[in-house]
Amino acid sequence: MTKLGEARSLVWQHGVVSVEDLGGQLGPTLFVLPDGQQVAPFHVAPWADEPGGEELPGILKRLRGEWPCVPFGADADRAPGDGWPGSQAATTLDPFPHGFSSNNSWRFETDADGSIVLSIDYPEDHPIRGLRRTVTPDPNSATIDFTLEIDVRADCTLPLGLHPSFRLPAKLGAMRIEVGSNVAGMTFPAPVDASSIFSQGALLEPWHHVPLVGGGQLDVRQVPLAHATEELVQLLDMPGRAALWNSAEGYRVRLSWNPEHYPSALLWFSNRGRTFAPWNGRHLALGLEPICAAFDLGQQVSAAENPISRRGIATARSFRAGENFITKYRIEVEPADVL
Repeated sequence: MTKLGEARSLVWQHGVVSVEDLGGQLGPTLFVLPDGQQVAPFHVAPWADEPGGEELPGILKRLRGEWPCVPFGADADRAPGDGWPGSQAATTLDPFPHGFSSNNSWRFETDADGSIVLSIDYPEDHPIRGLRRTVTPDPNSATIDFTLEIDVRADCTLPLGLHPSFRLPAKLGAMRIEVGSNVAGMTFPAPVDASSIFSQGALLEPWHHVPLVGGGQLDVRQVPLAHATEELVQLLDMPGRAALWNSAEGYRVRLSWNPEHYPSALLWFSNRGRTFAPWNGRHLALGLEPICAAFDLGQQVSAAENPISRRGIATARSFRAGENFITKYRIEVEPADVL
């Protein structure tokens, strides 16, 4: 069994929220809607409590919910394709996938009234000194407010991201991604996985019309997809808001964030495509991830000129030594029609 570390929970009139120390990840969270319905929209990986979990990277051991990624992505030995800079794993600033904080234990603060507050110190040779995360249920609604503080040790340029991941209904197409058709997108510039079917490095206008490797096109607004696949689509120049409508269970999740901090959003279609352990062809989730990054390609690619930054969309943020960067975002749940 994967060893469970420390966790904290808060009960409020409109639900129960829990946070785990590993990765600071939001655990199972129940929202009570005005019509009395109880919904649990966040994803929990099916292997979270299975034997052998201790052998997995920290981020995968109990993969769930939502958490911040500083830096976002991971450097690796790769050349993504035409117009994209390469990167090397050997020179990486942070060797952990989605950053040190995504793979290590945070510590909880004890004097947080009405909130769950936790923080983590980074290694002494890292340009980030540490993070502080505050999770606060709204006393008046089925809403959670988040604050992330980044304490900067040294000048640096890093990709940033938030990683909300949502549970999908079993019925094909029963969750609709509500992002306006005026938004453009881009597919990942390489195969995400052996199962990937999206054409690589394609500019999408609108974002949901995706060309396929074998020809034809797929409208990806409704998930789960009919194909077993693993895909990434970056939504470009986002307005700082998006929603997911679960038409099978009758609720909508709304996300809002500061678009100056996160000008893009990454859609992670984890649609039973990965057949190796621990995924084993059973992982079904959707990530809707506000980012200032070039996909999850890591610091070297995101901080360099790339096809997304050349469109005037920031893919990394410059920090100054001594800066305390603060960003806030919100996730709210409301009743919606059942189809």
